[in-house]
Amino acid sequence: MTDDISRALPPVPGVKKVDFPDLETPLAALAGAPPPAPAWFAETVAVEPESRFVEVDGAHIHYLRWGDKTRPGLLLVHGNAAHAYWWSFIAPFLARDYNVAAMDLSGMGDSDWRRGGYTMEQFAREELAVCEHACMFASPEPPIIVAHSFGGFVTLLTGALYGDRLSGTVIVDSPVNPPGRSGGRPPHSNRPHKLYPTLATALARFRLLPPQTCDNLFLLDWVARHSLKETESGFSWKFDPAIWRDFSIGDIAARLKATKCRIAVFRGEHSILLPPQIGEYMFNLLGRAAPVVEIPQAQHHVMLDQPLAFVAALRALLADWEHSLPRRRV
Repeated sequence: MTDDISRALPPVPGVKKVDFPDLETPLAALAGAPPPAPAWFAETVAVEPESRFVEVDGAHIHYLRWGDKTRPGLLLVHGNAAHAYWWSFIAPFLARDYNVAAMDLSGMGDSDWRRGGYTMEQFAREELAVCEHACMFASPEPPIIVAHSFGGFVTLLTGALYGDRLSGTVIVDSPVNPPGRSGGRPPHSNRPHKLYPTLATALARFRLLPPQTCDNLFLLDWVARHSLKETESGFSWKFDPAIWRDFSIGDIAARLKATKCRIAVFRGEHSILLPPQIGEYMFNLLGRAAPVVEIPQAQHHVMLDQPLAFVAALRALLADWEHSLPRRRV
């Protein structure tokens, strides 16, 4: 389960909205067996990362790290209810040139759950703490943060508050909506997770939110398996269901405009959350001086839909940033 930014978005002119009232994941038909995967995937996830923890405001924050620590830093941040392993088939492609880390925000993945509630400011501090712990501020070049969906909203705040410590941010399918098009809020539920008697039963219940199809079952299976933990009573989801109690995302449009470093926006061509009109709105908020990059044939979960196209686009952007000066935003 992941990225339920909005269960019911208002329609956008020219964009077909697809309803999936009873969508069941194709993983159910596999009965717990891993689906076939291409060689590139097997080779990439075989690159074993370091697994580390850093304490932030009393919680242990988990992250994975690849590459040479002396290279420029690149932090990868997941979406709502997701985890660092959403990036483990992306990060090794980037580790040739960067010191790459993928983190678990508190209450998600293998990071601690917080008992006193969660705030966007705390999530932003977690991003900086992982950068620091992974030696990214020791490089002459400040780190770049690449963040998907809800992680993009966190990173907008990080860029607004601490952008002078960063080289840039890349916001991946995190919609900043104009007035009148509410993006909703994450799901509000304090109910404990269901327990599933077997891993196969739990995998059969995994689905993407917002609902969408996914042709790459091997990637869906990978992120689903790393979304679960085994307890004495069965298998359960890792994320804290109480994260969104009394939680506020804040004014993300203001944070987008207040970003103190370079910024780029990536969007899936067929994303229902960030269609072309929303990309244009964000482009205008940024003074038409920051790129909005469309990943062909991708929906909201860009790295699951088109992982290699996403890697190629990100490599191209980062290479350009190494050799060019940002346009001045007005």
